[in-house]
Amino acid sequence: MPFSHHSHSGQFCKHASGMLEDVVLSAIGRGFLLYGLTEHVPRYRASDLYPEEADMSLTSLAKQFQDFVNEAHRLKAAYSQQINLLVGLETEYITTLDLDHLDNLLQACENQIQFLVGSIHHVNGIPIDFDIDTYHRAVNSLGKANREQAQEEFIVSYLDAQYEVLRRFHPEIIGHIDLCRLYTPELRFSDYPRAHKKLVRNIQFATGYGALFEVNSAALRKRWDTPYPGKDVIELIYQEGGHLTISDDSHSPHAVGVNYDRVRHYLESVGIKELWYLKESTTRNAGGRMVIPEQLPGDWWTHPFWTQPL
Repeated sequence: MPFSHHSHSGQFCKHASGMLEDVVLSAIGRGFLLYGLTEHVPRYRASDLYPEEADMSLTSLAKQFQDFVNEAHRLKAAYSQQINLLVGLETEYITTLDLDHLDNLLQACENQIQFLVGSIHHVNGIPIDFDIDTYHRAVNSLGKANREQAQEEFIVSYLDAQYEVLRRFHPEIIGHIDLCRLYTPELRFSDYPRAHKKLVRNIQFATGYGALFEVNSAALRKRWDTPYPGKDVIELIYQEGGHLTISDDSHSPHAVGVNYDRVRHYLESVGIKELWYLKESTTRNAGGRMVIPEQLPGDWWTHPFWTQPL
């Protein structure tokens, strides 16, 4: 579809590449009508910095984020005749410190941050999408000797953290909702009753305040057979009345729209009849921000966007 609500650039994210303006130009060149610019929020403890950020201070990390916000709004104005850019952020929840600081950041950037991608990347303070060894360390850090018990406790902890972000901030986009099984894509939530109950709770809560669940093509770059979320979760979202959108979660200009053709086939295969996107509004939503969800009219699979090479 001609939109994405989740992206990164090497200019403002050390594990990405390319300039933010080149990301925007790539989106224009590929026929996107709406594109969300969303860098990660700063982290607030030196111990939470990634290896590629070893040369950065917490102060410089915070400045980098503000520089992103300023540049994103410059690009939003400069290219307004060619594309609708929305300026947002992607959340982090490592400790409660991150959520308290996000409150402060949103107040300081009032009206500059148009929407949130609500994402979780850590469990028990440990990154879960950095590499497989670190993932296993997170799973095994919760004090359960039995492997199945450890796996369920890990998923429950992930979903409880996700729920806290939903509850406190009402993010408009639910980011890669099942990232917790990045290295175990065969995992089914229904095999873990406590975790499944938490997943249903999160979906119902997010649906209740009007969030959109992203179908995120990045999983296809990470050797999944499907985007996030997997088939069991996307069917559950649809069953609970949740609304879906599409994101490429690009980390470079060359990744804009990558694998959208496979996303299309996936959505068709699971019978998705509606797609939604965010649009600017004159009224505030549940999170206090001025964007609202809008359904793409007509049959989404017939949109002219799909006739171009992807």
